[in-house]
Amino acid sequence: MNSFGRNFRVQILGQSHGEYVGIVIDGCPPGISIKIEDFKEDIDRRKPGAKGTTPRKEDDIPEIISGVFNDKSTGAPITILFKNSNTRSGDYEKQRAVPRPGHADFVAHKKFKGFEDFRGGGHFSGRLTVSLVAAGVIAKKVIASYSSENKIETHASILEIGGEKDIEKGLQKAVDAKDSVGGIVECKVSNLPLGLGEPFFDSAESLISHAVFSIPAVKGIEFGAGFAAAKMFGSQHNDSIIDLQGNTETNNAGGIVGGITNGNELVFRIVVKPTSSTPKVQETLNLETGNVEPFSVKGRHDLCIALRVPVVLEAVTAIVLADLMY
Repeated sequence: MNSFGRNFRVQILGQSHGEYVGIVIDGCPPGISIKIEDFKEDIDRRKPGAKGTTPRKEDDIPEIISGVFNDKSTGAPITILFKNSNTRSGDYEKQRAVPRPGHADFVAHKKFKGFEDFRGGGHFSGRLTVSLVAAGVIAKKVIASYSSENKIETHASILEIGGEKDIEKGLQKAVDAKDSVGGIVECKVSNLPLGLGEPFFDSAESLISHAVFSIPAVKGIEFGAGFAAAKMFGSQHNDSIIDLQGNTETNNAGGIVGGITNGNELVFRIVVKPTSSTPKVQETLNLETGNVEPFSVKGRHDLCIALRVPVVLEAVTAIVLADLMY
C-alpha cells in the first residue's frame, strides 16, 4: 500500500496541501550518524528554482520526530516530517468537477469514493518525493557503512529533455509550444557487492523497478543495454567475464544477471513523462454536467518534472539496496 521494503522499510505519508508530508523508516541499523544538516544537499537538489520548475517554494527543513538520539540512529523507527507552508488550495477548489487529463484525479475520486484530498493532487503529488529523498539520505548512509573498503556511490543524471540532449534546447521546445516535456534520467551505482537480490520475484531489477515506479511520472525503465538488446545477437549482448571478481568486458546486463548483482556497475535508465499539468487547452469530462469540455490547468507546476527526478531516483535506489543488504 503506502510502504516498501522488508529489512529496511519505509512508509510514506501526507498530502500535497495537508499540514505535513513525511516518512517512517523502520530497520535502520543503530549508530548511524544522522544530523539535520546531512539532508540539506539532496533536499536542495530536489527543490524548484531552476528554469522549467514550479515557483512553489517550501523550506523543507526536516523535523526528526523519533528514532534519532544524540545525532545517532537508535534502531527504533525514524519518523521525519516536512511542513507544507506554501499552498494555494483555491487553485484546486475551482476545478473539482473537472478531472485533469494525465492526473490521478478521476481514478482517485472513484477509488476513494469522493473522500480523497484533491488539493494539489493530494497523496498522489510529487510533493511527497521530498520524503523519499529524506529516506534516501539515510539509506545512502546505511549502504555506505556496508563496506569499509569500497564506498558504494549512487549517482543519477539527466540524459535528455524533450528528446534533446541539450537540456536548454529541450526546455525551449516546451516554452515555444506553451506546453510541457518529459525526459530520460540515468542512474549508476558503483562498488556494489556481488550477490544482492534473488531469482524471480525479489530480483534486484524487480525491486528497483517497484521502487522506481513510486516516483510520480515515471513510465518506463531499462537496465544496461535495455530495449536495444532486442536488436542485438546473443554473442553481442553477452558480457564476457574477465576475472575471478566477476568483472566483465562489457556491461550490457547493467550489473545484474539472473536477478542478482554481479559486481559490475549497476546502470539503468527511466522515462519521465511530460508534466500532466500544462497550460495548453485540452478536453476533459465535467463530472457535474457529464459533458466533455475545453479545459486548461491553472496553478504552479513544473514545465519538466524530469529536472528534479535525479536525486529522487538516487534515493529510491539507495532504499532498495539498503533493504537488500540488511
